[in-house]
Amino acid sequence: MPTPRPRSMQWGAMRQLNAAVRAASAPGAPSVPTRLAAVPRMVRAAVSGEYDGCTPLHLAALVGAAAYIVSPVDLLPEAVLSVVGLADDAVVLAWFASALVRDTDDFLAWEKSRERTVRSERVR
Repeated sequence: MPTPRPRSMQWGAMRQLNAAVRAASAPGAPSVPTRLAAVPRMVRAAVSGEYDGCTPLHLAALVGAAAYIVSPVDLLPEAVLSVVGLADDAVVLAWFASALVRDTDDFLAWEKSRERTVRSERVR
C-alpha cells in the first residue's frame, strides 16, 4: 500500500475538518458555546465513571492534541519541511475537531436521556 503524500494527507485532513464544522453548525445541532460548556461536565462525568462514552485515555488524547495545536513547538516544523510541516498540524487539528464534535454530541445526548429517567436509577 503506497504511503499517502503529505499534500493528499493535508487535503484529507481539511475535508475532515470541514465535515466537523458542518456537523457542528447543522440546523438543530448544539451551538459551539453549548458544546464548549459541555466539555468540563463531560470530563467530570467520565473521570468519575458516571459517563462511559469517553475513556480517560481518549480524554488524554484530546488534551494532547489541544496542547500540540497551540504549542509553538512542532514535531515537523513548517520552516524546514514546508508542506509536510503543515500536514501534521492539519491532521491533528482535523482529528481534534471531529473528535470533539462527536464526543460532545454523544455526551449531550446522554445528558438529555438522563433527564427522562427516574432520578434514583443509574443510566449508562
